[in-house]
Amino acid sequence: MDFKIEIAGLLAAATELDAQEVAGAIEIPDPAMGDFAFPCFKLAKTLKKAPGVIATEIASSLELPAFLQSVEASGPYLNFFVNRGFYAQSILPKIYAEGSNFGKSEIGKGGTVVIDYSSPNMAKRFHIGHLRSTVFGHALYNIFNFLGYKSFSINYLGDWGTQFGKIITAYEHWGNKNTVEAEGIEELERLYVKFHQEAGDKPELEDEARAWFLKMEQGDEYALELWRWFKEISMADHNKIYKLLDVKFDSFNGESYYNDKMQPVVDELKSKGVAVEDKGAWIVDLEDHKMPNCLILRSDGATIYATRDITSVLHRKNEYNFVKALYVTSKEQILHFAQCFKVVELMGHDWASEQLVHVPFGYLTLPEGKMSSRKGNALLMEDVLKESVERIRKTIEEKNPNLPDKEDVAKQVGVGAIVFNDLYNSRIKDVEFSWERALSFEGETGPYVQYTHARCCSVLTKAELDFANADLTLLVADEELELIKTLNNFPTKVQEAGERYEPFIISRFVMSVAQAFNKFYHDNPILKADAELQKARLHLTHCTKTVIATALGILGIKAPQEM
Repeated sequence: MDFKIEIAGLLAAATELDAQEVAGAIEIPDPAMGDFAFPCFKLAKTLKKAPGVIATEIASSLELPAFLQSVEASGPYLNFFVNRGFYAQSILPKIYAEGSNFGKSEIGKGGTVVIDYSSPNMAKRFHIGHLRSTVFGHALYNIFNFLGYKSFSINYLGDWGTQFGKIITAYEHWGNKNTVEAEGIEELERLYVKFHQEAGDKPELEDEARAWFLKMEQGDEYALELWRWFKEISMADHNKIYKLLDVKFDSFNGESYYNDKMQPVVDELKSKGVAVEDKGAWIVDLEDHKMPNCLILRSDGATIYATRDITSVLHRKNEYNFVKALYVTSKEQILHFAQCFKVVELMGHDWASEQLVHVPFGYLTLPEGKMSSRKGNALLMEDVLKESVERIRKTIEEKNPNLPDKEDVAKQVGVGAIVFNDLYNSRIKDVEFSWERALSFEGETGPYVQYTHARCCSVLTKAELDFANADLTLLVADEELELIKTLNNFPTKVQEAGERYEPFIISRFVMSVAQAFNKFYHDNPILKADAELQKARLHLTHCTKTVIATALGILGIKAPQEM
């Protein structure tokens, strides 16, 4: 039963307003003011009365159905108070019956959403700056699956481009095979940093790097042999991080995958007059769209990021027939994707404006400033995750040394702490990484939510009563009502997260569930209550556990049963 819709129907009958319009105006007030509220301002003009007078007249004239306890006029507002027992009995059985499927919908049934995320550059270690794209994209992948879409995850590896020309140049000048074989990606990254240090005084190195990349594009076997070697070393390192995060992908088709697919796109751009020659290069003039021109081919004939991204859009549309294609990258690429999407649209693909979505996120910085692989000041993701797991392991040894599966729990909580920390704010917000804030186990953190789940499991394990068919009308305490209302918001929050491409909506939601449960837990005895009330509270605890686990799962975080 949707109480908001029911109240909207009640008010529509009393005021002759459209029920859908009324539903959109209904608010959730402070609990002390009621469970639902309707502002009467918009009725003042048609009824030619003050909003406060209208609220009083409607309140006195309404015949209350069984699900409402009372309705009160408070100034210009109508405040509705639900029948608490009726409310509990209407909400909890659905959560209990549907279990981990509670909140799912078929909004996206039959539609495919392609999500491009993570996309680390080869020959560079996975630093904490890559975390954002990975966890935001993975959460969106789960959200859209939960909404009934078929999500398809693509790790568009940065495995092509001039950076490989730079690394080959550095390897030829300062590297050797034995050191690379012994030290792997660390040595590749050292060479990359070395290149940029030397190029500051020797700009001719940049020309050398471009020449090496051109050789790659022209099929030079020695250059490609080095490229394949560097890529293999890189993927071995990156896969360790994905294993720790428990993130998997449906495709690892990176930039290099489109090498043999770009020429037809370039030819089409030229034949349609979308691309024009400019001093030997080929560009798309975007001045009329208030953007800089989009470079398609450099004057030496080499392609660039935009060429590959435009090609990838067209290939993915043909391959997956998506209804949405999301590109989860940092906000510094906002212009780049605006240009690429506009070029696709100018090619005659009207769907581009609606179906192509750049999902930008803010920067993750260190206290001393923005991280950079070129400068070698990036905080490594593997180090962060391992440090977090180790700190949790020590806490477990101190507080619960007899905990079974300590290693697994330490990993689940340690990794979850880092992921939740990154997903707890709006994605566009810049975040300064802080060990203390990320690994704090008090306040609004992942471990706090995970511990709440473990607490629910502990209560249910200790219970000796069958609570499946409890009398839920007994749940009338303030804390019980607030918790049930919070749980009932889950389907709406998942839908909102999908509409806004914002996982933090679910992070904030599951935090509100944890806080509401802990208040209920502290103020209302569960195992010491009389038998019938105990059953009802156990039922509520079970529903809370279910929703927390489901919400954490969508975020890519485990829900341990013991901590």
